[in-house]
Amino acid sequence: MDLVEQFEKGQMKASLPQVRIGDKVKVYIKIVEGGRRRSQVFEGTVIARHKGGNRQTITIRKVSYGIGVERVFPLHSPIVEKIDVISHTKVRRAKLYYLRQRKGKAARLKELR
Repeated sequence: MDLVEQFEKGQMKASLPQVRIGDKVKVYIKIVEGGRRRSQVFEGTVIARHKGGNRQTITIRKVSYGIGVERVFPLHSPIVEKIDVISHTKVRRAKLYYLRQRKGKAARLKELR
């Protein structure tokens, strides 16, 4: 095993939920403002997953006050406290970039039961 691979394996988080494309998730992020630390929640739909291993990221999209907001989170970063999966949806694609052009009811995904 390569030295870099060993180091990366040590940096990975042990307990992460199974996050799939189309899932509605809550990501809890550590925020430092001056000397104070707090937790902030970003809730939205997973529209993409990238790479694997230590560098794995997910792109989450939400609509806030009528404006689409996307954010990329490294899953194994110390900034990400935890991830809660709220619901699973039925999707037929690996990337949901088409949701960027949709609004309102057209941007909804069917929920799995």
